Amino acid sequence: MKKIELSAGTIEYEDTGGSGPTLVLVHGLMMDASLWDELISDLSADHRCVAPTLPLGAHRHAMHPGADLSLPGTARLVAEFLERLDLRDVTLVGNDTGGALVQLLMCDGAAPVGRVVLASCDAFDNFPPGLTGRTLVLTGRLPPRVFGLFMQQMRLRPVRRLPIAFGWLTKRGDAATARWMKPVMTQPDIRRDTVRTLRAAASDAGFLVGVAERLRGFDRPALVV
Repeated sequence: MKKIELSAGTIEYEDTGGSGPTLVLVHGLMMDASLWDELISDLSADHRCVAPTLPLGAHRHAMHPGADLSLPGTARLVAEFLERLDLRDVTLVGNDTGGALVQLLMCDGAAPVGRVVLASCDAFDNFPPGLTGRTLVLTGRLPPRVFGLFMQQMRLRPVRRLPIAFGWLTKRGDAATARWMKPVMTQPDIRRDTVRTLRAAASDAGFLVGVAERLRGFDRPALVV
């Protein structure tokens, strides 16, 4: 993994390089860039694939204490990432909460986005989505230390496979979900970041409704999966 120092802190990212069209792949809450490993393996022969690990709970480098870790703040961090890497006319792909970040960037107009893919992601009033999303945001109300104790249960595979965890989100890949949970279970600063993100999400659960109204102004190709 490569690293880049941005205004909020250090971001790790995968970058296959190459001269093909650039795909920027944006993951969701409690995930990292490895979500895209299989896709990158398929597409890197003729595309440049760039996948950052954002501060959404599975990151390994804590952000600065004053960093804006709301979803709009994280979207601005993605825009800064694109600018710093001088990425232009990219295809921005978002899954899960990453799709909410992509929608924010579609409305922003400043990011160098040529086209987008929204794949099974947060949208409209379905935020946070599903049993897993609602449970996760509820746990964010806990103090970071107590949140960390609660998350220790995720060391157990049967707990990770529950509907309130990854059980309804994945059919395989338990090794990946175990890896995604490790930072929040072992690093107090990562727990601090994650609680701040979850509390910011809970404070404005309807913000994607307003974002959706602005999507009609996006005049480039968009694929909704």
